[in-house]
Amino acid sequence: MSTTQRSNAHVSEKQARQTAEAARESEWSRPSFGKELFLGRFRLDLIHPRPAAEPRPEFLDSLESYLRSDVDGALIEREARIPDEVFRGLAELGAFGMKIDPEYGGLGLSNLHYCQALTMTGSVNAAVGALLSAHQSIGVPQPLKTFGTPEQKKAFLPRLAAGEVSAFLLTEPDVGSDPARLGTVAEPVEGGYKLNGVKLWATNGTVATLLVVMARVPDKGITAFVVEGDSQGITVERRNAFLGLRGLENSVTRFHDVFVPEANVIGGLGKGLRIALTTLNTGRLSLPAMCVAAGKRALGIAREWSADRVQWGRPLGEHEAVAKKIAFIAASTYAMESMLDLCCLIADDQRNDIRIEAALVKLFASEIAWQVADELIQIRGGRGYETADSLTARGERGAESEQILRDLRINRIFEGSTEIMHLLIAREAVDAHLSVAGDIIDPEADLRRKARAGARAGAFYARWLPTLAVGQGQNPGAYAEFGPLAAHLRYVERASRKLARSTFLGMSRWQGRLERKQAFLGRLVDIGAELFAMTSVCVRANADLPDRPEGRELADLFCRQARLRIEAGFGALWDNTDSLDVKAAKRVVGGRYRFLEDGVITPDSDAPWVSPWTAGPSTAEDVRRRLK
Repeated sequence: MSTTQRSNAHVSEKQARQTAEAARESEWSRPSFGKELFLGRFRLDLIHPRPAAEPRPEFLDSLESYLRSDVDGALIEREARIPDEVFRGLAELGAFGMKIDPEYGGLGLSNLHYCQALTMTGSVNAAVGALLSAHQSIGVPQPLKTFGTPEQKKAFLPRLAAGEVSAFLLTEPDVGSDPARLGTVAEPVEGGYKLNGVKLWATNGTVATLLVVMARVPDKGITAFVVEGDSQGITVERRNAFLGLRGLENSVTRFHDVFVPEANVIGGLGKGLRIALTTLNTGRLSLPAMCVAAGKRALGIAREWSADRVQWGRPLGEHEAVAKKIAFIAASTYAMESMLDLCCLIADDQRNDIRIEAALVKLFASEIAWQVADELIQIRGGRGYETADSLTARGERGAESEQILRDLRINRIFEGSTEIMHLLIAREAVDAHLSVAGDIIDPEADLRRKARAGARAGAFYARWLPTLAVGQGQNPGAYAEFGPLAAHLRYVERASRKLARSTFLGMSRWQGRLERKQAFLGRLVDIGAELFAMTSVCVRANADLPDRPEGRELADLFCRQARLRIEAGFGALWDNTDSLDVKAAKRVVGGRYRFLEDGVITPDSDAPWVSPWTAGPSTAEDVRRRLK
């Protein structure tokens, strides 16, 4: 190992792609609504009628009572710290074992009830929601539940269900969404492995006693390990501070000659990235839960404020400029919750593969919730920009609008940034095409492989392309059971075929260069997300009849708003400034327009933008937090 590391910076683009591709789940053993949607096949039967939910557990009532009486979200925000007694209280309730099976001391909640618990918790304080989410959705419980041995489950899960905290450590100072360059190494030694490396942005890292650590085993690949947080050689070098989520316990953690027993390998050598991606298939549902919490709180603030505040002789909400924002917040919140509930229900039902749907709701909710929070601040005006404590100090209701905005911003980055999600979903969306025609556009494929691919592609497209011409969306009587929402479902069916045709045209035009057309791929995915959202609200509104007929109003409102965004997205596929933007960016990075930076004063610093790390024992004070 070199003295100073920049995490395998020599890894080529080809190697990086191969690493990511090898980690993908390539098999589709179960049907997928999202996969079919991108192929132009509107399989409403896969999600309608919605699977029935399990009875509401008493735990949710107990959690609500505890959060109302014992958790002071404003105090956590003010002190940037979740009190020890909150950790203890949540542990006593069983909140750290929500996703752990009862045989190991957990509650064994369904995905739906787990996400409802996170929504409730996040509405009190988003950092507490992030604590529970990171612990269970990507921390030790979830990968062990899916890939752990019986011995690992018996050894670790009861501890976690009882209240010990776990963390997931993948990111490094110079490695984010490109794990091929992972620098942390697990060297085989007698009885196990010796870990050396530095991990960045480990949520719960300062308080965790059990860690999932991704490290490279020489000649075997990236591997997942369960590591005891108090092992000799582990140093928590700092607690990171952020724009939002001020109570988040997030660390820089160093490993120096840390021994990990062979029995602590999860799922086998070289399986680490696949474990991480599989874990995220359902783990990603936790972030939309936090977005739903923010949307609901934003809606409540906007509703009460707009009814109470009078401007120009009329309540604020009666002015069209504000009314449009209120309508957007309401419709978007309904859509986020509808998508999330549907994803949870089909995940619990286990008949469908939800990898695309979970990615779509993460992408959609993180983006739309940010817009919701921005509109809330605009509705509130100066009060939206003012902190809740400041409002309270001068005798007004302490609505935490600016905190909602700050806390939400990370969701567009957490567990796959928007840009990475676009590429991940796009890769799945074109999987059927690559499976039959990939060798045609592969520059390394020989003539024989290309010929075989050509034959496969000819047969596939001869069957597939004609199905994109006509469908139920052109039948005026289709989906009649949805009443006034039927027209929206017919639109989704037509638009899904148009989306599939657009994908095919893009592949035909750019072939192997399509993977670099990230803006084009991003728009395709955004359209798919909106179509999934439209379907989700219609399915929910129909399922809620006759008890909640007003759901149809919100579903109709959202669909009308979404259709405008979808049509704009289709237009932008072919009418855009993408090529010009790429050229301009190269000029900016090359310094051609540096004159634009004149006239301002910037801080003097020669520190690197990405810090290298030096192998060896830590020279920093260990700042891990010991819960009492």
